[in-house]
Amino acid sequence: MGEESTGYLEPLIASFEAHANPNNAEPMKRYMREQFEFLGIKAGPRRALFAAFVRANGMPERNELQSVSKRLWMLPYREYQYTGVDLLIRMRRQLGPPAWHLCEHLITTKSWWDTVDGLAGSVVGSLYKKYPEDGKKWIAIWQNSENLWLRRTAILFQLKYGDDTNWNLLRSISLENAGSDEFFIQKAIGWALRQYARVDAEAVIEFVGSSPLSALSKREALKRVSSDKIK
Repeated sequence: MGEESTGYLEPLIASFEAHANPNNAEPMKRYMREQFEFLGIKAGPRRALFAAFVRANGMPERNELQSVSKRLWMLPYREYQYTGVDLLIRMRRQLGPPAWHLCEHLITTKSWWDTVDGLAGSVVGSLYKKYPEDGKKWIAIWQNSENLWLRRTAILFQLKYGDDTNWNLLRSISLENAGSDEFFIQKAIGWALRQYARVDAEAVIEFVGSSPLSALSKREALKRVSSDKIK
């Protein structure tokens, strides 16, 4: 990791540590099941501090983005990983094919839904649209991975696609993971289907009714569907 990326983040680290709030840190840690340490900076103030940092220091150069992101992931407080997600979302249009490797690294490191879902819906989703041929290869690997967070990403990456959703792909990935007893997989299937129900509720209703999905996935999928549409 280059000295440039290390130095670039020092003002951000100093700013975050100056705004640490121990009164918030413990509840935030408990909410994430004691898995991560927190400075106690909530989302609004955190993003404001990051915005002020960017105004003063600019965004990292494209060739430094990988090292900056990885360093944010190495830092001990969860707010830095959240900022890493925000950074990649802001720079998603500048990401090239090597970002698939970066995304896989971040998804499988310090993994939990709070970072994985942001990466899936905004970063991986954008990357797939930009490089669909590469994306097909990566998603095909992830949807069958032993790592549940890669599988969750494969299920969720089309969350913001709307009419552009590849329905056949979503159905295929959902069916491949329908037998999983992992809560985060069952929930992801339901969430992805619920989003697509905004586009084609009838297709989702038919799929849910004819597929061996878990009760949780079915319940989540139909949560926003009008009851008069469900026979």
